[in-house]
Amino acid sequence: MSNDGVNVGRRRFLVAATSVVGAAGAVGAAVPFVGSWFPSAKAKAAGAPVKVNVGKIEPGQQIVAEWRGKPVFIMHRTDEILANLAKIEGAVADPESKVSDQPTYVDPKVRSIKPGLLVLEGLCTHLGCSPSFRPEVAPADLGAEWVGGYFCPCHGSRYDLAGRVYKAQPAPLNLPVPPHSYESDDVIIIGVDPEKA
Repeated sequence: MSNDGVNVGRRRFLVAATSVVGAAGAVGAAVPFVGSWFPSAKAKAAGAPVKVNVGKIEPGQQIVAEWRGKPVFIMHRTDEILANLAKIEGAVADPESKVSDQPTYVDPKVRSIKPGLLVLEGLCTHLGCSPSFRPEVAPADLGAEWVGGYFCPCHGSRYDLAGRVYKAQPAPLNLPVPPHSYESDDVIIIGVDPEKA
């Protein structure tokens, strides 16, 4: 076998160039595949903690934030509202939140870290409708015993201003308290559990 007329340098160049192009193609195919193993920015944001400035919520008022695609009710409760919670303990199904979803670091009766600031997931525990904020006392449509709370328009479940469900309602449990912590007196972070941070 003779190598007459064969340019060895050219052959080496072509083999090397083909190898480089093949390796680049393999890397190009691998990058999207490996990238698919990690969640997208949108997916990360959907479960990411949310900071909320609560310093400007007036007493008796509520704002609604969003975390993980769910509404989160944040209410500034007054001393009168807190006193009314104690008056209706016999009317709610789970007054100390023994069977309802809430972090262990919240007070079981007022269901908050600081009594004046309530943080709840705003979805009824019956079928997931969003309850209406009804802070008024004794409105005609809810009765003289109503001291303020949440009313689910879908099937009539009632909750007090601690998110505790009244007895004999379609909803089986209190409104959940999401994990949250205080970054400062005026800023809370929804989605960060201070016990696990």
